[in-house]
Amino acid sequence: MSPSFVFNGDLAAAGKSAPPGSTGRVASVYSEVQTSRIDHDLPLPSVLKGSIKIVDGPPSSAAGNPGEIAKLFPCLFGQPSAVVVPGDSTSDGPTQKLKIGVVLSGGQAPGGHNVIAGIFDYLQDRVKGSTVYGFRGGPAGIMKCKYVELTPEYIYPYRNQGGFDMICSGRDKIETPEQFKQAEETAKKLDLDGLVVIGGDDSNTNACLLAENFRSKNMKTRVIGCPKTIDGDLKCKEVPVSFGFDTACKIYSEQIGNVMVDARSTGKYYHFVRLMGRAASHITLECALQTHPNITIIGEEVAAKKLTLKNVTDYIVDVVCKRAEFGYNYGVILIPEGLIDFIPEVQQLISELNEILAHDVVDGGGLWKKKLNSQSLELFEFLPQAIQEQLMLERDPHGNVQVAKIETEKMLIQMVETELEKRKHEGTYKGNFKGQSHFFGYEGRCGLPTNFDSTYCYALGYAAGALLQSGKTGLISSVANLAAPVSEWTVGGTALTALMDVERRHGKFKPVIKKAMVELEGAPFKKFASMRDEWAIKNRYISPGPIQFVGPASDAVNRTLLLELGAQA
Repeated sequence: MSPSFVFNGDLAAAGKSAPPGSTGRVASVYSEVQTSRIDHDLPLPSVLKGSIKIVDGPPSSAAGNPGEIAKLFPCLFGQPSAVVVPGDSTSDGPTQKLKIGVVLSGGQAPGGHNVIAGIFDYLQDRVKGSTVYGFRGGPAGIMKCKYVELTPEYIYPYRNQGGFDMICSGRDKIETPEQFKQAEETAKKLDLDGLVVIGGDDSNTNACLLAENFRSKNMKTRVIGCPKTIDGDLKCKEVPVSFGFDTACKIYSEQIGNVMVDARSTGKYYHFVRLMGRAASHITLECALQTHPNITIIGEEVAAKKLTLKNVTDYIVDVVCKRAEFGYNYGVILIPEGLIDFIPEVQQLISELNEILAHDVVDGGGLWKKKLNSQSLELFEFLPQAIQEQLMLERDPHGNVQVAKIETEKMLIQMVETELEKRKHEGTYKGNFKGQSHFFGYEGRCGLPTNFDSTYCYALGYAAGALLQSGKTGLISSVANLAAPVSEWTVGGTALTALMDVERRHGKFKPVIKKAMVELEGAPFKKFASMRDEWAIKNRYISPGPIQFVGPASDAVNRTLLLELGAQA
């Protein structure tokens, strides 16, 4: 099947027209699948199809340290969450034409374009004549007032497509007085009634800070967040899942299924697969549930059991030895990206390194090492040189270790090889071990969104439009009851302050949305734990294949969400 060729931004060959003022980032060639997805119809929850109104819930609190959060957000703290219900009017808010800004913040996640399309379509349907501005390059676009006015023609080529290339993203934060002033000036210049921040936990924390700032200045600009992160760690009861997680896990599971077939075919390789998930192991757990690998390391379990690097290594080696007794000198091992940060001894080391890097210049002389306690120094010196260097890399804009650059899978291969050689000399291991390392990361960020993510994101955007028109601010768009048919999904907004706690970053305490970690008493982990011993020895591999858009598997929802909602045993 031949692709639809689109040259120099001319989309005529695919039945589309180029976005006015295009920066050239619009795809120059569309496959037939991409083209078919553009016109894929998206269902809406029934509550969003007719006349609606917003109903407030009870006052909210915080995820932790409510007293501190109340001090940091005096204008927003305690405000109720909101629910969209059928009604005679959208709200008591403004009914005139609105001017709304939208920004993509942080790493890409499949479905982001549909959030923007949902906002745009809501305003087109309900508040005709309204204007939507897309801020280019993330929060920096707000501060520098770099924007494009979005039109039907501009948005059309991006519907149901992966990536954030419609307006691009960025990892800048709006946090200094000067930066807040720049954001205020942009909001006033464009006469913004509202701003939608599409991002993860840090980005939505920033959205709440903006909402607090605008309200404290009596500005009319309201701020609504949308839950984005493939890591799956931005969720709560009202926000069951962050968008992009479903798509990314299915992409990774296809790749894992492929290396499983390779392992079984060659019979001589152990594939160590590191998966995205800086702070939580949701992706690793979901991919395990989809593919049934021989070994899966869950960071939260490692932390709870206070396992050391040697404990983790010994667990892997024990399984390798046992499989060798059955003639299986191959296998697949899943590792979360942030594993090294879950190991208590390493966690302590990283904490000390963060303090040192926040206040001192680290030179090549090694004098800074004297600030480490003896146990941390011993561990640091024990680690391979490459891992030492990766731990010392510059922190990201949010003060986090760049765990994506720490090649934990290669470190574990080296440590497993060393231990197996020791056991071979002792006569307790007679197999052959060859490790292959993989990191599945950015491959999952910009894939064509699944039917679930496409529809979920569209509903999130539509709900954000309703919340802004109703005059709400400081809420995150929330769509729930996701195990039910789309028509039965519930829609509303959850107070961002209700998701917050305080955390030490760059040597100071700051408000952050509390990350949702894998719960060891939760249904997804318990399901995995009940099966992993069998998967370790017996080859129960599942190869899910590529994402499907039509047919019986096209509307399948990820295992984690179904198990958490009690829709799957």
